[in-house]
Amino acid sequence: MMNTVEMSRGRLIEIDAETLHERLAADRALLVDVREPAEFAEAHIPGSVSIPLSTFDADDLPDAGDREIVLICAIGRRSKKAAEIIHASGRSEVTHLFGGLIAWEDAGFPTRQRSAPSAEHAAEGLLAGIPVG
Repeated sequence: MMNTVEMSRGRLIEIDAETLHERLAADRALLVDVREPAEFAEAHIPGSVSIPLSTFDADDLPDAGDREIVLICAIGRRSKKAAEIIHASGRSEVTHLFGGLIAWEDAGFPTRQRSAPSAEHAAEGLLAGIPVG
């Protein structure tokens, strides 16, 4: 699925999880996750780059070469805001994952999850007064 939405300063291309999966597998997309660092640490799509919306600057986008930059967040709201920032910088077309990470997970595609601490490490953390989990 691909849909184009006209925004005030440019076009937002919305793609679904299957389309993103195909583009990532063919190395045709660079995924930029605009969720906050704690959210990214909890779960993210393998290979994605974290640039939180709270500090987002279009000039900080990585060089994607001949790949398309695709924005992602949890459900799609923040990636639309990041798209507006990119549009304001002069780029007329931006792509994002419609439905965000939730749509990706609902489609059954893998994410990198923060691993739970082992019982030994959890006990060490509790003894040291460090919150675990």
